Amino acid sequence: MDGIDVAVAELTVDATDASGAELVLTPRGQWERPYPDELRADLLAALPPAPCSAEQLAKLDTRVGQAFADAVVHAEQQVGPVDVVASLGQTVFHWISGGHALGTLQIGQPAWIAERTGRPVVSDLRVRDVAAGGHGAPLASTLDALLLRAVADRENTPAVALNIGGIGNITVVPPTGSDPDDVLAYDTGPGNALLDLAATQVSGGAQGSDVDGEIAARGHVRTDLLDRLLADPYYAAAPPKSTGKEHFHRTYLDEALGGLPPVDDADLLATLTELTATTIADACARHGATTVYASGGGVRNPTLMRALATRLTMRTSDELGMPTDAKEAYLTAVLGWLSWHGLAGTVPSATGARGPRVLGSITPGEQPLALPTHQRRRFRG
Repeated sequence: MDGIDVAVAELTVDATDASGAELVLTPRGQWERPYPDELRADLLAALPPAPCSAEQLAKLDTRVGQAFADAVVHAEQQVGPVDVVASLGQTVFHWISGGHALGTLQIGQPAWIAERTGRPVVSDLRVRDVAAGGHGAPLASTLDALLLRAVADRENTPAVALNIGGIGNITVVPPTGSDPDDVLAYDTGPGNALLDLAATQVSGGAQGSDVDGEIAARGHVRTDLLDRLLADPYYAAAPPKSTGKEHFHRTYLDEALGGLPPVDDADLLATLTELTATTIADACARHGATTVYASGGGVRNPTLMRALATRLTMRTSDELGMPTDAKEAYLTAVLGWLSWHGLAGTVPSATGARGPRVLGSITPGEQPLALPTHQRRRFRG
């Protein structure tokens, strides 16, 4: 919730190869637009376990939608007009019960984007997968399966993509010749979520994150706290699975600290950094993966990356031609393009859905809605 990642992508199809069409993404620009301070504070205050009224939610839906519209306008001012906008939305609740996703809510009303820009908007991209029995996450598996297949083939071993946002998630892509349904993806646990909470707490609100991992670098891991955190049943649960800040929140952290000898500020951040690194590495080890292509905000934390590098060979998505800081924005563009063309945007083995689904809803722009002719395709990358 630090801000809005926005990217412009040109997407084309190369259908010259008889083995299947190739989806080609050319990055045209990327930006990170911070939320206004008051809006970010109000968003954080609305997250579970805090109560949130219908009035609060309606106002946030509008304000986030307007902020998204501003981000699109800024992007178009840099590179020119776009054809379609895709919005993943701002997640405020992900409903998990008994290991199953029962609902998910992303805000950022797309009508504000369509009205401000005149562009059609593809939005609400998660809920159809949830309705089909999936988790609606990690949708990154769709892009990762395209990006990593060649890597898995070249190395003849599963290739893993890692995203470290508020929640960490991985996608495991097997080499060609394996059943395509063998692609797995799931949330590993807290990425930056608990780290950001702790950094805000120990800095008295002056920092929203442990910038450059500096606080954690001064501390030592408290094994008593780490062992308590690692005992969370979520980590042992089999995929597909997903989680969110409705699970890893301030009350969760306070309860983990309860009854322990006082934990120094730096030791708290060091321990939470180790938690993120351990849970990610353990998940990769279950699939025999040792090389990981990372993206997301956590890549900017050198202390976290060092902790991961003691267990895994760490690379970044930049090596695959996908900018590290904007991968989720480009993922959203791909998902929006697929929906716009009437094509499924999910990997059912990754999300747990009953089958592939075309995702999202479309809000028309200023022109009459005219969708492209539907063509069934299987994309290689």
